[in-house]
This record gives sequence, structure tokens and C-alpha cells, in this order.
Amino acid sequence: MRTELDRRMDATMAALTGEGGMLALGSAERFGVSLPTIAAAPPSLPAYFAHYCAQHAEATFLVAGEERLTFAEVFAAAQQVARALVGTHGIAIGDRVGIAMRNSPSWIALYMGILMAGGIATLLNGWWQSEELATAIGEVDCTLVFADPPRARRLGEIESLKAAVVVIDNAQSLAAALAPLVAGDLNAIELPSVGPLDRATILFTSGSTGQSKGALADHRGIVQAIFNYLAQAMMMVGLATQDGNLPEGQPSTLLTVPLFHVTAEVPVFLQSFAMGRKLVLMPKWDAEEAMRLIEAEGITYFVGVPLMSFEILTHPHRAKYDLSTVTDFAAGGAPRPEEHVRRIESELGTPEGKGAPLIGYGLTETNGVGTGNWRSNYLAKPNSAGRPSAPLVDLAILDDDGRPVPTGERGEVCLRTICNFVEYWNRPDATAAAYTADGYFRTGDIGYLDDDGYMFIVDRKKDIIIRGGENISCLEVEAALYEHPAVAEAAVFGLADERFGEVPGAVVHLRDGEAIDEDALCAFLEAHIAAFKVPRRIWISAVPLPRLGTEKIDKVSLKNTYRALAARAAA
Repeated sequence: MRTELDRRMDATMAALTGEGGMLALGSAERFGVSLPTIAAAPPSLPAYFAHYCAQHAEATFLVAGEERLTFAEVFAAAQQVARALVGTHGIAIGDRVGIAMRNSPSWIALYMGILMAGGIATLLNGWWQSEELATAIGEVDCTLVFADPPRARRLGEIESLKAAVVVIDNAQSLAAALAPLVAGDLNAIELPSVGPLDRATILFTSGSTGQSKGALADHRGIVQAIFNYLAQAMMMVGLATQDGNLPEGQPSTLLTVPLFHVTAEVPVFLQSFAMGRKLVLMPKWDAEEAMRLIEAEGITYFVGVPLMSFEILTHPHRAKYDLSTVTDFAAGGAPRPEEHVRRIESELGTPEGKGAPLIGYGLTETNGVGTGNWRSNYLAKPNSAGRPSAPLVDLAILDDDGRPVPTGERGEVCLRTICNFVEYWNRPDATAAAYTADGYFRTGDIGYLDDDGYMFIVDRKKDIIIRGGENISCLEVEAALYEHPAVAEAAVFGLADERFGEVPGAVVHLRDGEAIDEDALCAFLEAHIAAFKVPRRIWISAVPLPRLGTEKIDKVSLKNTYRALAARAAA
């Protein structure tokens, strides 16, 4: 049965997107079908930046430590970056330009400048080690990579690196950090015209193949994703206004998640332009520092992985800080335990309805767009990822042949929107496998819809671990283990973890005559893969790992056995 909140949300969204509404719908053809679009959305990201940076020119956009920058100042810096890329570095439309840096105003200006120059902003995971960076850069053939000093040192260890590396000291102010790049007279350099179907970004996604794939998105898909998020935000502002709680002052949020993640990139960073929202950067997550910034900057919206709001909720010093300006404590990337949902409402909520819990579900390949579960609806169904996000998302639960399953039955969660990615870079087979013939993206998650249209995820089709919102390919970690000469067999799987949701675990069987312990194996892995991928626990099996009739390692029985061992040890 639809809730009163659902009815109000639907009515408000219909008014926003109907004929004459602020976000009236249009359409575009893709996969041989007509998909809804938001007609008011600009055609490209450079046009989007220009429009909203002019509209909000003097408002504060970025806060990073003591540095405060307006929309106009950041846009001017990005323009200079774009001119330097075109005039000095010869970047042309479609060239891949990497960013391997921590969150900073420099990261943001470089991202904007790459897109304004017509390049494809290639977002490299800042936690990767040299081998992982080399693989990703080689995969998409980056022309140029911007790197902060720590990432530049890792890149310097890659002997075969073809991309030029420009070091940006983003610990400095924006102007000082960019000064070497934008030196000289650049004002006469013309920037290209960028269209909606030009390629815009590559983000890397860990898949069941074991190697990160570069998910390529075009300008139209990203801008439409931003506006789908904007429609949701405007819907909730409309409801608040109807209730006499019209928001006051500039909206603001913390940037808590790395910008190479789609959650930080699209709904947090990019949506902020249209909202005129202040973005307060946190170079490193710390729950007490987050609470200090919420109070000091009047933060109105909090979003991060579920672990972050839980650490705020349970922090011993929480009572010292005024968190009442926050309207929603949102999360994405992984589910929240039911207890956490209820505690956020009861302990962080206010009589005015602020501090409510919110969960979102989306993927790199969907530009973050998917489903949302809001406030009282989330309390009523805390295990649900919510309903499809209006107005653009078409969600279906399909069987292996791409046919819809009945309501309540399990199948693969599939999403169809104009926001979906174009392709995996140079992976036509993987791209074809990711889509149904009529354009539904196969997420790899197994779920079902209830009678109210709420989606519940119950399993994963792909061999993926989600550690605090960070995807880890089991096959990638297994491949790293097999690089050690002592390892004969390896199996990697997720272990339950109260803090991160799940963490990697592994069981290995050694070659005859070899001897190595868990600590030595972990130390070996730390030199080859990012620290968050290294198993929390490694068991050494004295006997060969069990196999199925197909001769594949029987990971199901291994997971059951060793998860039970880990649970008993934790108890």
C-alpha cells in the first residue's frame, strides 16, 4: 500500500516534470526506444558549468581548510586549465586525461578544465598502487595524467608509462597549485564546442572479470543524471515548503568521499553547481572533524558511505556539536543495518523532521542514478533500496533471458535510463553483456520488487565484495595472491564486518615444500594492490581447496566454512 509520503512525492514530481513544469520532460532515442529526458538540462558539462557559475558567481562554492572560493573564481581557474590543455599540451576532443589526486580545489578545477577542453576526464583511484595505476592508464591510453606528489611517486615507479605526468601540489592554494600549469598568456586560446554525445568521463569499476574496466560516459548522460538528482532535491524542497519549512540560506554539504567515486562526482560535486551549494572538502575522513564542520559551516545535507553516519551516530563526543542544520543523513554504496536506520531517526532526528535517514542505490555505469528510500518510508522498509528515482529511471527485475519476473520473485536488478554509460572502453564484449537488447543495464545484483514498487537486494550475481562502499573484485585479489610463488590455490570472499559491512577474507593452499604465514602474504599483497583490497584474514589450508565437478574451486562451501569460523572467532 502506497504511503502518504509516496503520494505526496509523486504529485510534486508530476507537477515539476509535467507540461509547463520547471523540469518538463522531453525524449531521446537510444537502443531503439524512446527514453525520457529533462528538457531544461544544458547540452554538455561545459555549458552547465558556465550557466550556473554565472548564476551563482559570488556565492561560496568550495571551502578547503582556510581557503574559500566562489563559483566565479573556480570557473575562471578551470577556464585557464582548459586553455593550457588546448594551447600548451595539445589536448583535443576525445583525448583521455587522467587525474590521480586527493580531493582538493585543484582536482575540481582540473576536472572542469579537462571537460571544457574537450578531453575525457579519466578518474584514477587514488588508493591504487603503481601496478593498478599502470593497468588503468594503459587500458584507456591516457595522453596526460595530473598527479599530486604521493601519486606522482607511484607513477614514477612505472617503467613503461607512456602518459606525460604533470605534478600538482594540491596542498597549496588553488592559484598556487595551478600556477605552473597555466603560466603565460592563454587568453587568446579558443576552446572547442562540446556536444551532448561527446565523451566526457571514464570511471573504473571492479567487475567479476578481475580487472577494472573503464566505464565511458557522454555529456548528455552525466548532465541528465545531475538533473534527475536535482528533480529529487526540488521535490523534497517542495514538500518542505508545503509543510511550512521552507529552507533558508545557502545549501551546503561535506565532500567526504573520494571524487573518483561516482557518488562524490555526480550527486555531490556536480549537482552542487545547479543548487548553488557550498561544498566543504574533507581531505581525510574523521567523524569528529565532520561534526565540527557541520556546526561551523551550517551543513544542510550529509552523504557518505553508511559507515560515516554510523560513526557520527556512535561518536562519544557527538553531544558537543550542533548537528541540527542537517536535513538528511544520506548514504550509498552499501546497505545500512536496520538498527542503524532506526537509531539515526531517533537520535539524530529533530522535531522539525531534520536529521532523517536516506539511502540511495546506483552504480558507476548508471552515473549514480538508481533508486532512493526516503525518511518515513525508509523507516517502514529499512531493508529496501527504495523506489526507482523519478523522473528518468526505469527499473525491471529480469531473468537470465531478459524477461521480467513476477512481483515478489527474484531476478537481476536492471536499470534503463538516458543516464547510463556508453561502453566499457575497448571492451565491446563486456559492453554487450552488460546490456539487454532493449537497453536495460544488468547490475549484477539479485533482487525483487514488492507490491509497492520497492526494490530489495538479496544477493550478488557478480563475485564482488563491497567494503564500506568500495567495490573489490574477488578475482583481482586472487590473481594478486597467485603472483606469490608459494601459493598454489586461492579463494577470496567477503566476511561480515560491523564497521565496513564486509571485508575480504581468503583461504590459500601452498605449493609442496613452501611455507609462509598470513602476515607475510598480506605484506606481499600490500605492495601490489590497494590496502583496502588486502584480506582482513587469510587462512592457510593444509589440504587442496575443494572443487566442483567442473574442476572449479568450490567457493560456496569455502565461504560457508570460513565465514562460520570468522563469526565464531568474533563472538
